[in-house]
Amino acid sequence: MQVADNMAVSIHYTLTNDDGEVLDSSIGDDALVYLHGTGNIIPGLEDALHGKAVGDKFNVRVAAKDAYGEKNDGMIQVIPRAMFEGIDEIEVGMMFHADVSSGSGEVTIVNIDGDDITIDGNHPLAGMALTFDVEVVDIRPATKEEAEHGHIHGAGCHH
Repeated sequence: MQVADNMAVSIHYTLTNDDGEVLDSSIGDDALVYLHGTGNIIPGLEDALHGKAVGDKFNVRVAAKDAYGEKNDGMIQVIPRAMFEGIDEIEVGMMFHADVSSGSGEVTIVNIDGDDITIDGNHPLAGMALTFDVEVVDIRPATKEEAEHGHIHGAGCHH
């Protein structure tokens, strides 16, 4: 059986940046289970997995545009500290859910200058090429309900 659209695919992976720093890994945890062909994982990794079989191990470098996109400077803005009413301590690196122009999203505080707080609505990995070491550990046809809902249900569900 090969990875194809509407297949439930389980993978183990280690994600690194161009400096070789490990950013994330499923090793020692449950495998990541996703529904192939529905955009549940970044496009570059999904493309690299297409046609693979259980037991296949490979390494793929995914360009920023095929991962979390290029960094968009329009998603960086300075807002007044008063916007954080009720939060006693604000530090660089803190993340908040916020209503942004494209809907609800996550923003990260990237700079504090007095009462001016700079937030960044880009994904933390935007603008970065990513390298994945991957092992395909299971493939099965998606259930009718999973295919209809566009994500996997049950153990390993990551929707």
